[in-house]
Amino acid sequence: MVSTKTLLACLLAWLIPGGGHIFLQRWKRGLVFLAVIVTLFVLGLTLQGRLFSLEAGFFGLLKFLAGLSTGLLYFLGKSAGLGVGDITAYGYEYGNTFIYTAGLLNMLVVVDAFDIARGRKS
Repeated sequence: MVSTKTLLACLLAWLIPGGGHIFLQRWKRGLVFLAVIVTLFVLGLTLQGRLFSLEAGFFGLLKFLAGLSTGLLYFLGKSAGLGVGDITAYGYEYGNTFIYTAGLLNMLVVVDAFDIARGRKS
């Protein structure tokens, strides 16, 4: 059975990159994850990357999940009208790659917070 502490750490880790680690008193690690993931996300938006909505097809689903994995960053970007993406921009593909990387890295951060909360890792 998964404890409430573990679930809360995972939820916080997804919503706020590094938030689960901060909740678990791993301040340095949490702040580093926060800085790196937010930087990747902002660079992606700056390079005209796109925040994908749910689209048909397997790759449409993967693009959506990679963006959604950034947690609140995705929702804040969408609500602010950012991440429209200009396909003619030179940095469009790089921007998308930065956003995908931020999301996928945050997935790994959630797993790391889960392992710490379960006592499998220090």
